[in-house]
Amino acid sequence: EVQLVESGGGLVQPGGSLTVSCAASGFTFDEYAIGWFRQAPGKEREEVSCISRVDGITYNTDYVRDRFTISHDKAKNTVYLEMNNLEPEDTGVYYCAASASKCSWDADGYDYWGQGTQVTVSS
Repeated sequence: EVQLVESGGGLVQPGGSLTVSCAASGFTFDEYAIGWFRQAPGKEREEVSCISRVDGITYNTDYVRDRFTISHDKAKNTVYLEMNNLEPEDTGVYYCAASASKCSWDADGYDYWGQGTQVTVSS
């Protein structure tokens, strides 16, 4: 069965860096694109980044462009989201999700979701 497990969240000061991980089981990254989403308290879930299946092409939203980097470690079947120059607005629960088709900013296009990991940016 397909499973996604996020980890690595925590408290970081503004301007700091943090990397969250998404460990996958039951499939390989040749079969599924992986997206990162986040949800702040009282807010709707929003897209962050995505990496395509097979080719590993990466995409970022304009909100995090040049600050966040998504990557594969195929040997470990894990996707990472490296976050740099963090701002309080980046605070939220970060989720990874798998799509059997392609990268999309539409959350409804993803087939599987992890339970999330909390990222808090505060002084």
